[in-house]
Amino acid sequence: MLCQKETDGHALARSGRIAQRRCSRRDQAMTNTVAVLGANGFIGCRTVELLYLSGWANVRPIVRRPDAFASLSRFAIDAMLADARDIQALTAAFAGCQYVVHAVAGDTRTIVDAIEPVYRAAAAAGVLRLVYLSSASVHGQSPAPGTDEMSALHGDQPIEYNNAKVHAERHLGQLSRDGAVQVVVLRPGIVFGPRSSWTGGFADELINGSAYLVDGGRGVCNSAYVDNVIQAIKLAIEVPEASGRTYLIGDREEISWADLCRPIAEALGFDLTAISASAPLSFAPSWKQRLKESQGYRRLVRSLPRPVRSGLKAGFAEWQKAGQNATGTIMGPAILVSQERALLHQCRTKLPWRKAEHELGYQPAVSFEEACRRSVGWLTFAGYPTCRNGVGER
Repeated sequence: MLCQKETDGHALARSGRIAQRRCSRRDQAMTNTVAVLGANGFIGCRTVELLYLSGWANVRPIVRRPDAFASLSRFAIDAMLADARDIQALTAAFAGCQYVVHAVAGDTRTIVDAIEPVYRAAAAAGVLRLVYLSSASVHGQSPAPGTDEMSALHGDQPIEYNNAKVHAERHLGQLSRDGAVQVVVLRPGIVFGPRSSWTGGFADELINGSAYLVDGGRGVCNSAYVDNVIQAIKLAIEVPEASGRTYLIGDREEISWADLCRPIAEALGFDLTAISASAPLSFAPSWKQRLKESQGYRRLVRSLPRPVRSGLKAGFAEWQKAGQNATGTIMGPAILVSQERALLHQCRTKLPWRKAEHELGYQPAVSFEEACRRSVGWLTFAGYPTCRNGVGER
């Protein structure tokens, strides 16, 4: 079961440390300590969970606010508070850690601004290696055939997120020339799984009538199931030769966007073929679309208690039913095709992860079929109105 919001006995201490509960058996099995910055995010939360439950290493979640630790409070973990742009707080949070996983998401400004404080703090705290989670999006949403880790990066792409990641990688590369901290950069593709926006977010869009797939979703989806990404994180930590290198990370199978979205649609009783859309000739997003796609809006929605979110979904569904006209047509929201989605859905290139395979020994442990089963199973657990037809059942 993935991270759920619980508050079982953890409290914020004056020092900024979140009180821990010791587990002697597990402590004896662990040697190194891994700090996970951005531990309340989708990838960060799952990283903390898997490292802790496997006993692979001591893990120290680092979050910006006390309430952000709620999703991990069921574990006996020593956590710290620090803003990703506060060198002093980060240095204290990294103390005693041999490795740092930089999994902070944030907006484009945070992506760039957090790089130097994190690196400087890691150096000051004596951290051996920093694993930075970048993104395959540095190559664009629809990369050219033959793209790999050696392909040139461009900081003037139409998607600002891509540019932020490019600038962040470049700045980190410049900082790491001093040799104070080893750096490994991972570029995962479309990271999906339970709790991800590609799973719950797409389910929300189906329910509220705003879901679409450009050209039926026939384009290549460079998927990377979250547990496979965390496997790559572990390898990036433990393989000595990985220092100073960059790796694309993905799933074994070549899939389409329709393949990724179909299990979700079927579980919710929707016909995927009914949501095909054409890419517009130009993109001028409305203020509603910009708001919906903003990090702040997404964080706000995720912060709402599950019953509230479920109630809002149910209310919206009733509004749609009430909007039926005399011909039975649903008067739902107009479909707004974003430039990012249009490019993604029309991708024709499967990005390679041969370098990670050869140098790290990376092999995706979770198949795409199993990943979809787990994702749909989480939708049922999270209260989505999935069909009781065995899809996603454990």
